[in-house]
Amino acid sequence: MRIFLAGASGVIGVRLVPLLIADGHTVAGMTRTAAKADALARAGAEPVVCDVFDAGALTAVVTGFAPDLVMHQLTDLPDDAAQLGDFGERNDRMRQEGTRNLLAAARRAGVPGGRFLAQSIAWKLEGKRGENTEAFERQVLDAGGVIIRYGQLYGPGTFYPDPDAPPPPPRVHVDDAARATVPLLGAEPGIVEVVEPA
Repeated sequence: MRIFLAGASGVIGVRLVPLLIADGHTVAGMTRTAAKADALARAGAEPVVCDVFDAGALTAVVTGFAPDLVMHQLTDLPDDAAQLGDFGERNDRMRQEGTRNLLAAARRAGVPGGRFLAQSIAWKLEGKRGENTEAFERQVLDAGGVIIRYGQLYGPGTFYPDPDAPPPPPRVHVDDAARATVPLLGAEPGIVEVVEPA
């Protein structure tokens, strides 16, 4: 399968690329920064440097790759958890506008709705953040896509790197989250939760 993975250099994306390659898929790994392209190439992906907010360029790279499936693992979050509050609007924009652009590019490339998978969260946010998350998910579901609701991630590269001090449930180790994503390539449209047993 030809898979266009947006957010390939993110905390889940970097783990997904080698898993997908090992499974025999051809992967285009999209990142916003050229500095991360070499690492994606070394992992076996075809690196694509593109900003999801540049709708024209995004459509060109997605249609040029001609994917069978598009996976949306994009977020706009800080490296430091203490800065999360400052990134709320940025991440909301990624969820709203970024998702809209990626869905449009997938449609232009002829990708059916059921072959669009998007990362979301398994816990409930309050107020405007919660409304924005619901609206983002509705975009994907209305297009016939699949929402993957991950628990709070822990393990190397996450806000909770110490496996002995994980976040409260719902949670999932980041390596397990990536491994659990691969079988979802054939998931039926709807919502899937990827969390540890309570």
